[in-house]
Amino acid sequence: MKAILALEDGTIYEGKSIGVPGTTVGEVVFSTSMTGYQEMLTDPSYGGQILTLTYPLIGNYGTTDADFESEKVQAAGFIIRQMCEEPSNWRSGGTLQEFLVRHEVVGIQEIDTRALTRRLRLQGVMKGAISTELSVKELIEYIKAAPDYSKTDFVRKVTTKNIYSWEGDAEIEANRGNALPGSPIPRPDGHMVALIDCGVKRNIMRNLAARGCRVTVFPCSAKAEEILDIDPAGVVISPGPGDPALLGYMAEELKKLIGKKPILGICLGHQLLAWAYGGRTFKLKFGHRGGNHPVKDMTTGRVYITSQNHGYAVDENSIKGSGLEVAFINLNDGTVEGMRHKELPIFSIQYHPEASPGPRDSGYIFDQFIQSIESQARRQHATTK
Repeated sequence: MKAILALEDGTIYEGKSIGVPGTTVGEVVFSTSMTGYQEMLTDPSYGGQILTLTYPLIGNYGTTDADFESEKVQAAGFIIRQMCEEPSNWRSGGTLQEFLVRHEVVGIQEIDTRALTRRLRLQGVMKGAISTELSVKELIEYIKAAPDYSKTDFVRKVTTKNIYSWEGDAEIEANRGNALPGSPIPRPDGHMVALIDCGVKRNIMRNLAARGCRVTVFPCSAKAEEILDIDPAGVVISPGPGDPALLGYMAEELKKLIGKKPILGICLGHQLLAWAYGGRTFKLKFGHRGGNHPVKDMTTGRVYITSQNHGYAVDENSIKGSGLEVAFINLNDGTVEGMRHKELPIFSIQYHPEASPGPRDSGYIFDQFIQSIESQARRQHATTK
């Protein structure tokens, strides 16, 4: 079936429909990751966005329930060069096409994704739409009528509605009648971590559970008092979609947590910490999305290859004098990739230590967070003696 991709600047690409027929609209972005298509599609940070993959052949290892990063597909649409119809992998539970149909994803293949990526790099990310039913003229009008990505609070769309305790993938999949063995399970005596869900990926909980932590997940609307009521050993602010400038209600609650608990901010959580300290963020021209972004540790000089997925960055000048300092920078464009407080056990990173997809070089960040929790506990114990 024929499908059309239109961009808000009037550029048109004709291709073949994948997934289900229909029409979808969103901010068109691209990722350079060669693998991890299922993880990206189910990553809540892609809420409101049509995901383009630059690698030309997608779907060659199929899909599996173990690779979900949330309960459903979160991306608004999917753009690829070519879909593999016969995957070959011992983990595969089905084809990518079957997966897209099951989750009612509107997508397109057989377009020049290199040309599309080049346009987005030159012109910047923009609204776009995929359709199997509208004419080109109708599709352009449809895009014009759609709200701008930067004016929608997508965090409220993807956050949990209720507070819950993470019990591991095994319980989630057992509820589907398909338990997954080997998923890390929290230790009963592990550190209690409060995780603020801005659009969290399951692999963040898996990493914390693998280090023995018990994780209680709070919605983005949670008040600081609610979080402090469980007396967590530390607080993690998760990644998520959209413009952090719309999340002033979260920044205000974070201010009340500062100085009370060790805090780790990841991606959007990193940006929210900057806002909580009076900083600001700005929109990148085409964002950082992929699994090969070089980041430099400003303390050691070591360079890490990181997994990234963000369209906004912290304004370095805006955090001067706040108590925060730049801890990591991106070697491609010099943007802020991490911060730390000069005195308090508070630090943040713009990239993804949980990967999925991408390298696991930065998993040590979770270890540092646990160390900050234990150091804080020792200090508190010493002062009460």
